[in-house]
Amino acid sequence: MSFKEVVRVVVVGEPGTGKSSLITAVATENFPDKTPPVLPLTKLPPDFYPDRVPLHIVDTSSRPEDKGKLEAECKKADAIVLTYACDRPHTLDQISNYWLPELRQLEVKVPVIVVGCKLDLRDERQPSLEQVMAPLMHEFREVETCIECSALKQIQVAEVFYYAQKAVLHPTAPLFDQENQNLKPRCFRALKRIFILCDHDRDGALNDAELNDFQVKCFNAPLQPSEVAGVKKVVSEKMAEGVSENGLTLTGFLFLHALFIERGRLETTWTVLRKFGYDNDIKLRDDLLQNPSFKRASDQSVELTEKGVEFLKGVFSAFDIDGDGALRPQELEELFSTAPSSPWDEPEYKDTVETNAAGGMTLNGFLSQWALMTLLDPVKSLAHLIYIGYPGDPASAFRITRRRRQDRKRQRLQRNVLQCYVFGPTNAGKSSILNALLGRPYSEAYAHTEGYRYAVNSVEQLGGSKKILVVKEIPEESVPDLLQEGLAACDVAAFVYDSSDEASWKRAAELLVEIATHGESSGFEVPCLLVAAKDDMEPDSNAIQNSARVCTDMGVEAPISVSMKLGDIGNLFRRIVDAAQRPHLSIPETEAGRSHKHYRQMVNRSVTLVAVSAAVVVAGVAIYRAYSLRKNSSS
Repeated sequence: MSFKEVVRVVVVGEPGTGKSSLITAVATENFPDKTPPVLPLTKLPPDFYPDRVPLHIVDTSSRPEDKGKLEAECKKADAIVLTYACDRPHTLDQISNYWLPELRQLEVKVPVIVVGCKLDLRDERQPSLEQVMAPLMHEFREVETCIECSALKQIQVAEVFYYAQKAVLHPTAPLFDQENQNLKPRCFRALKRIFILCDHDRDGALNDAELNDFQVKCFNAPLQPSEVAGVKKVVSEKMAEGVSENGLTLTGFLFLHALFIERGRLETTWTVLRKFGYDNDIKLRDDLLQNPSFKRASDQSVELTEKGVEFLKGVFSAFDIDGDGALRPQELEELFSTAPSSPWDEPEYKDTVETNAAGGMTLNGFLSQWALMTLLDPVKSLAHLIYIGYPGDPASAFRITRRRRQDRKRQRLQRNVLQCYVFGPTNAGKSSILNALLGRPYSEAYAHTEGYRYAVNSVEQLGGSKKILVVKEIPEESVPDLLQEGLAACDVAAFVYDSSDEASWKRAAELLVEIATHGESSGFEVPCLLVAAKDDMEPDSNAIQNSARVCTDMGVEAPISVSMKLGDIGNLFRRIVDAAQRPHLSIPETEAGRSHKHYRQMVNRSVTLVAVSAAVVVAGVAIYRAYSLRKNSSS
């Protein structure tokens, strides 16, 4: 449950503060008469502490000539025990003046346990431990706890390394904001999800039976009725809203865990989180996200199944509180409140789907966004389906599509989510096409697209069926990087140019040849369409003539004329979907590609001719032998 096979603790501090004696005392329960300058690695067995995880303790030298080795050990540590001597105030000053800043400079980001050794020599007139350590812990948040001990008297020696191990296995930092005294957002969200999963009757409270089930699942022991009553009493005395007539509310559940943490019982909350599949970063463990396996070829993609889509429709309805057919930002935030964060805060998911006039995400936009996330990052999609409560086997929510190469051989694409790459020179109108897919009005303002941009929407076909179309805008300067990635993920490519500008057409034609050549050489040929944008302007005659010639030479359809300004898109998106679904009809052929194809055909013909000739010779020999055999038999 701890996900840690061994905890490695490195002990550092000023010379003569008792580092080696402390280590010897915990391992042998005796105070050493004499210790070497640096002890060898000390190993405490799994049963030494309740978590049953072996502890490896590394002693260090504070001599200047050993600084390199000390730094190397600190960088390998899971926790640092930082010592000072209770009878030498200078060594305590060095904790804040030298050691903690030095660890920060080394970027050692592990919990630190500050330990006052030689407690038996402490002057009672010195300030208390709390007085000294409160400002230190406020300044250095990496200090997990402070403790004083005596190796000679065997006072709190074992506790030093217990706290060090506990800080690694049950860390405070991911759970609790000590400055504000609140659960951290990710911990809050995880516990909220756990509460909802345990609230089987969905009444917003954990009744006695649900509390008992929770206890058995997490701690393998039932709660007695008196214990349940005791838990409710503790909560209700602190906050009345923590308990309702139905049982322990979410507010009360969260309060309990905050109370456990404040009282140092972090292992309780960590046990709960780990039983429900969370790792030390309070995200679902990787092993939970390996079923289904998304291993696939580069020309395969992942889609949601009908069962996955139906679940998402139900989730949408449940969180559309006002019933307006769209999720407002607050409703969307509540939907993902049981996940570490909203998955759609990443740049690639910004402004990619249709919304209503008030900015709410429609059902179509919601399903389109999930389709995009599943296409780009199926593991993230899987994780968030689990976070929001997908029932049963997560594998039932996903399918891996057939390879595009097979689809193109069979001359039919069998997938529900199609991806179109949009190429074109700067200011050709690519972004306007993406906006049109989302139903956005045309804008005269020009803004250059930095990096890839996505737009996703469903497109209705003749006959009423729908496909989800993902349009990916490729800025002109990003084409070389894209070709490094390859075209295997592309179902169809559109080449946009300004029909009133001959230079724009020429650049679009160059990009068409470049993409077609890459497809021929890589084996991932892509169906292509030409889009003559800005049809409301006076067309360039040379562009018209040259585009007709290129279409004839390369075997692609005539350009599709569109004007986003006039709202005339000429069934563009339906034609893109049609081209993707019947890829063999729109794959361009370059002159080099034709020559190579002709050469292959000649080679295949020659091989066939040789094979036929060989077969004739073999047959002739066989007939002659049969004839000779009959002739010899008759004579």
